[in-house]
Amino acid sequence: MPTYAFTTARALTAAQRGALVESVTEIHAVEATAPRYFVQVVFHRVEPGSIFIGGEPASPDHVWVRADIRSGRTPAQKSKMLRRIMAETSEILGISEQAVWVYISDIPAHGVLEFGNVLPEPGGEPAWLASLPAELREKLERSA
Repeated sequence: MPTYAFTTARALTAAQRGALVESVTEIHAVEATAPRYFVQVVFHRVEPGSIFIGGEPASPDHVWVRADIRSGRTPAQKSKMLRRIMAETSEILGISEQAVWVYISDIPAHGVLEFGNVLPEPGGEPAWLASLPAELREKLERSA
């Protein structure tokens, strides 16, 4: 958690996917003040002509980014995240900012289980991490 899902009909290169992963991971770590080890990124490629907006086929350059994050972030934090994701995705893919649509959806921390444990509220990560088994804790600390 959080999970960022990119959906597009564009064929993304490995370099583009890598740049997008680094971008949203950094954005989430900075703007949501959350550990990098929580950030997950998934890419969904759909067939051209299978996405519609207002009953018309969407541009093949169109990209949707859906972010499911733990609730507790302020509107200002979310606004920064939305705008940075739009701008950086646009730059990485060489497309118009208008072709990047971003959605942030809140999920209560008590509604998410990862690494065998229910996630903490934002800000509770240090105590949560300390409660994990040593091997898992060390693995997560290495990726922080």
